[in-house]
Amino acid sequence: MCHLLLLLILGLSGAYCGSHTLQYYYTGISEPGHGLPVFVAVGYVDEIQIKRYDSNSHIARPSVQWMETVEGDPGYWERETQNLKDHEAIFKHNVKTVMSRFNQTAETKRKGTNNRHPNSGFHSYQEMYGCDLYDDGSTRGYIQDGYDGREFTTLDTDRWIYVPIMTEAQITAQRVNSPEVGAAENDKNYLQGRCIEYLRKYIRAGSAELERKVISQVKVSGHQSDAVTKLHCRVYGFYPKAVDVKWVKNGEIDLMSEEAAQVLPNPDGTYQLRVTVEVIRKDGDSFFCHVDHSSLKEPLTVLWEPKKSQTNLIIIVAVVGVLLIIAAGVGGYFIYRKKNHYTRPQVTDEQEMH
Repeated sequence: MCHLLLLLILGLSGAYCGSHTLQYYYTGISEPGHGLPVFVAVGYVDEIQIKRYDSNSHIARPSVQWMETVEGDPGYWERETQNLKDHEAIFKHNVKTVMSRFNQTAETKRKGTNNRHPNSGFHSYQEMYGCDLYDDGSTRGYIQDGYDGREFTTLDTDRWIYVPIMTEAQITAQRVNSPEVGAAENDKNYLQGRCIEYLRKYIRAGSAELERKVISQVKVSGHQSDAVTKLHCRVYGFYPKAVDVKWVKNGEIDLMSEEAAQVLPNPDGTYQLRVTVEVIRKDGDSFFCHVDHSSLKEPLTVLWEPKKSQTNLIIIVAVVGVLLIIAAGVGGYFIYRKKNHYTRPQVTDEQEMH
């Protein structure tokens, strides 16, 4: 539940084709309840959960078998548990600090009593950070913080400073950017160093799962309404998740989809995606669905071919129906003539003699 909340808040983009990514999601809340621990931390490699810690268990545990031991680091899990216990305390403090920035003090003392402030209640402070490793050896790092479903601060990795996204985050950004704290410089060293180092270790440990490639299957279809044709390109059964799907007109014009395209998981661990565009067809136009995925030796291009229109089908059915009616009428007429002697031609005496 915490992971889902973080994805919705921070809008994290996944790994690109030919890359691996290590991502961490931390969530601290102002009070227990709502089915959530006070603090939760989860780690992912290429969207596969590899570890989890929460304030109920106070233990960091592997989520997959290949993470039970970490290469060259026998004390990894003990150290990870202690590290996340420290983060739990930090996040409890961060929640209260940011609540004060918004004048949402958990309790206000009045006349010697502890009455709840009208703005107190459930609040969350969240952080997402990670690093990407590309096939060419280049890397990318990122850190974002969110509060109550909105982005709070983000790390500018060009200038290596924290940028406040809302007014209430300005004090926090000034403090972490100060020479005394130097948070951005420390985070730069981590994202470009240790984060990538451990990502490489995790990739080696889980290579059987992380390096597998499942070939995409593609189907195209179209539906015409008045002058507009809606084209669908369905790509399904592919792994890993990173994929590039687009519609191309006449082999050179990329068409933009007005509908949000989401990569969705399948029960077998693969993914599916549908990309839809609306076009106004003209004679001679061609439309292709272009799919680029790491499971393919080269990008796949599928041509959409319109089926015969419903109008033509109706005309064909009507013509066939008329012909059948005429044939049935003619056949009935001849049968009737044979059976009805009043309609038979009379035979003369001369015809009988011959």
